Amino acid sequence: MAQKAKTRRTVVIGMLGTTLDTGMGSQRWTRWRPTVSLCQQEDLLVHRLELLHPPQATSLAAVIQEDIAQVSPETQVRLTSLPIRDPWNLEETYGALLDHVLAQSFHPEEEDYLVHITTGTHIAQICMFLLVESRLIPGRLVQTSPGKGKEHAAVGTHAIIDLDLSNYDTLAARFRRQQREGLSFLKSGIDTHNAAFNRLIERIEQVAVQSRAPLLLTGPTGAGKSQLAKRIYALKKARNQVAGPFVDLNCATLRGDGAMSTLFGHVKGAFTGAVGDRPGLMRQANGGVLFLDEIGELGADEQAMLLRALEDKRFLPVGADKEAESDFQLIAGTNRDLQLDVERGRFREDLLARINLWTFRLPALRERPEDIAPNLQYELDQASQALGTRVTMSKEAQEYFLRFATSPEARWSGNFRDLNAAVLRMSTLAAGGRMTREVVDEELERLRAQWRPAGAVATSGSEDVLVEVMGPARAAELDRFDRVQLADVVTVCRSARSLSDAGRTLFAQSRAQKKSVNDADRLRKYLARFGLAWADVSGRDAE
Repeated sequence: MAQKAKTRRTVVIGMLGTTLDTGMGSQRWTRWRPTVSLCQQEDLLVHRLELLHPPQATSLAAVIQEDIAQVSPETQVRLTSLPIRDPWNLEETYGALLDHVLAQSFHPEEEDYLVHITTGTHIAQICMFLLVESRLIPGRLVQTSPGKGKEHAAVGTHAIIDLDLSNYDTLAARFRRQQREGLSFLKSGIDTHNAAFNRLIERIEQVAVQSRAPLLLTGPTGAGKSQLAKRIYALKKARNQVAGPFVDLNCATLRGDGAMSTLFGHVKGAFTGAVGDRPGLMRQANGGVLFLDEIGELGADEQAMLLRALEDKRFLPVGADKEAESDFQLIAGTNRDLQLDVERGRFREDLLARINLWTFRLPALRERPEDIAPNLQYELDQASQALGTRVTMSKEAQEYFLRFATSPEARWSGNFRDLNAAVLRMSTLAAGGRMTREVVDEELERLRAQWRPAGAVATSGSEDVLVEVMGPARAAELDRFDRVQLADVVTVCRSARSLSDAGRTLFAQSRAQKKSVNDADRLRKYLARFGLAWADVSGRDAE
């Protein structure tokens, strides 16, 4: 004979409602009392009720225990007095509840646990929620409500809430939609395809909405640090993370005595020409975000003052006897290697440690070839707004531009600034708002000429390039002829995406006359003549 399955018991943990659960005389049965109501639900059998109450409510708790015995004889009510003097004190209430929960033995394989969150102060309800959310109580929430009409008001209704979002498709979908909107916002609505960049933006979104710690954005000039900083601020503003303004400054523009005044302000008469008080950018950013681009350009004194302002939220304006206060979040940007600057004594190590908690490197445009097409469309939309007319590209023109833009020949040394300028020029010259192949041809020649000096560093900076790759001793052993040629090869390798791309650029003419080509092998053998490998000259692993 099959053994009868053991029935799981339902255990409810709840706080006594010192206001909602009150009632004396026969009239109390016409009132909605949440704790009693919970045990009157037809489709919810409560086997045991753990009723917690403050010491001063012992009498009321006893009345509730007796009333539940009348309406639900199957329910065992266990009263527990908690040492809570002030139920509106978060620390005291949570501490008492936590101590009680930690002293209990839960058996989730035999019992289903519900935590009643309708009664008790708001503080107690929050604490109960936290104990369930953290899984210290392995159960679900139950909420009761009064019924409609006089006949059903006292009994009311109940709803069980599972904090596992996977059981709430609508809530989970809204959460995912909000996250996607945040990611799209940070990317200016551009549908980027580069996996590494998308992961970077996901992490920035996660940190931006949860932390007020400093953020450090690194990457080459024109990679989009300033634009991203503004987007981070706007996202935090939309999520009610900040209330103050966005204040930005390019530290490379600071010069001399004016640097301290610009950042920290000054008082009247602090120096010649100080005819009035100046609050300074740091005070202007109070409650908001301060973006310091090119932070590596700050002088030693400004670095020391900034560190104090970050740690203590206080600083001394120029010429002042009294400190000023400002609570802001710092976003710093740089295209320099700040760790190298620390080693060279140009940047404070303690300041770098303070702003280096969250560091995100924005890749160069040429590192994201798959994102050039969607960014091209974005720049076309921006150009259309700037010119006040709709600008489009013919299919032939677009394919021709993208073929060049994603090739090793396109250096994009100015990154998105180069792309923005190129699209704006082409849009301006597009007759009737339609960009043709001829317009694109003209722009490509302009870009080639613009980038040519940067590609010719072999003649002017060959020593620096080769010393960096080979070391000063080995570089000095090369003939002048080899130095010039090898430096140009190294420069091309650094800007190429792969060994094969570099080979195609370096052997573009001769390869056209060969029936069978292996540019990668040809370049590999050339580098080997000087004891070099692809990883040595490009900084990336071999293919």
